[in-house]
Amino acid sequence: MNSLSLKKRALGTTLLTLGLFGTSCTKDYLELQPRNQASTETFYTTQNGAIQATTAVYSHLQQAGFVNHALWIMDIMADNSTTGGGGGTDGIEFQQVDNFSIPPNNVNTTDLFQRAYLGIGAANQVLLRVPNITAIDAGIKSRSLGEAQFLRALYYFYLVRSYGDVPLVLTPAASPAAANSVTRDPAAMVYAQIITDLTDAIKNLPLPSTYAGDDIGRASKLSAMGLLAKVYLTQGNMASAGTQADATITAALADGKKLWPNYADNFKPTNENGQESLFEVQFKSGQNAYILEGPGSAINEFWGARFFGNPYVVSNGGYGYNIPEKEFVDGYEAGDKRKASTVFVPGDLYTDGPLDAQGKVQVQPTSLQGSPNGYNIRKFYAGGLSTIWDSPLNVPILRLSEMYLIKAEAGGTGALAALNMVRSRAGLPAATNTSQATILKERRYEFAFEMDRWYDLKRTGTLLNNPRLLSKGIKPFNDLLPIPQAERDVNPNLTQNPGY
Repeated sequence: MNSLSLKKRALGTTLLTLGLFGTSCTKDYLELQPRNQASTETFYTTQNGAIQATTAVYSHLQQAGFVNHALWIMDIMADNSTTGGGGGTDGIEFQQVDNFSIPPNNVNTTDLFQRAYLGIGAANQVLLRVPNITAIDAGIKSRSLGEAQFLRALYYFYLVRSYGDVPLVLTPAASPAAANSVTRDPAAMVYAQIITDLTDAIKNLPLPSTYAGDDIGRASKLSAMGLLAKVYLTQGNMASAGTQADATITAALADGKKLWPNYADNFKPTNENGQESLFEVQFKSGQNAYILEGPGSAINEFWGARFFGNPYVVSNGGYGYNIPEKEFVDGYEAGDKRKASTVFVPGDLYTDGPLDAQGKVQVQPTSLQGSPNGYNIRKFYAGGLSTIWDSPLNVPILRLSEMYLIKAEAGGTGALAALNMVRSRAGLPAATNTSQATILKERRYEFAFEMDRWYDLKRTGTLLNNPRLLSKGIKPFNDLLPIPQAERDVNPNLTQNPGY
């Protein structure tokens, strides 16, 4: 099912090593035969080479710089959750963002920046070299280019929202000196390129019904359409956001997409890449342990209840990171069915976890180390796996429900009905308005712990006056992350964001 798992490499510390230089780093991710004879010139000559190179662009989404570590801060740095863990310096990289004392060498903010450029570098290689391949099916060539365009847009979307102005690099650098002398480009230019890439990707990509077997999980036309709607929303272009969301919904429904009847169905292994999914990051278990660069996800272990249970409810013991805030848990409306599948609260049963030593279902306690209120995230709980840091659960990036909420936020005809499609599925009464506050709250509980909350607060202008964040010391410049010091050390042309 999860076929996009590839050999990984460690992060470098300069933009040169992050894939911007002209000699391709893509082959480092691929299993090539014979490996010692592969080169940029010989690799990009066949259809198989194009497919493997394109697949490599996906691999960075699975890494520590994205959903397998760094992007966890987008709930922790917002008001959904707090660091948790064992106290002291445990998880210091999360504590720093949680308390808005973020140094330029913070591990998470550095990894996110670097990993995004690794992905961009891999995408640039595809976009430069695949057009010149002649021994390739026209449909595969178009698809490969569309995937690279979509993924480059996705990586830049995370970068521009997180850091503001960033280097806009669209081709591999001609020399090491060129790679290490790039400058930051205006965010408006980055957004314009994102829109161009997504517009091109929509033309090049197929609908998901054409994917089967090992290709399941690749980006589709719906992926690019949905991301474009979200980009317009982030820019505040409500007219375009609404039109694009509506077009995505129409195309999705025509292709057999629809909301799962049960919200929890989105987070079951059997439903991955299913009827509500527009794009998700692929994970596969059983092939790695104790690494963040393997094909398995570390979320089950890191977010699981900290060393609780007999036997432990999570593999060899969870670490209790990313603990839901009390205000978040208390904020659920009465009857909201999403609560039971999103968080563990005291008294909840681990019906899908290991039985205790007496053969009974284990129960969430009233408090745990790092979680004094006894809360943990349930949404990505995968139980007592046999391997560590190795969950098979995919992480959604775009779901059909988000298109309904974008349509609702954009306003216009059908906006309230779109909002109530989501609320109805959650078991809630119909809303009477589509105010920003109403939509923002709905998004908070629909996409909780899907690593998007900080971005939502920022784009709606509610980040810097959020009561919970004010109590934790948020400052006006914390609407951007610091440019990594490691990058500035080798490239003085990279200016720092104010305040850092």
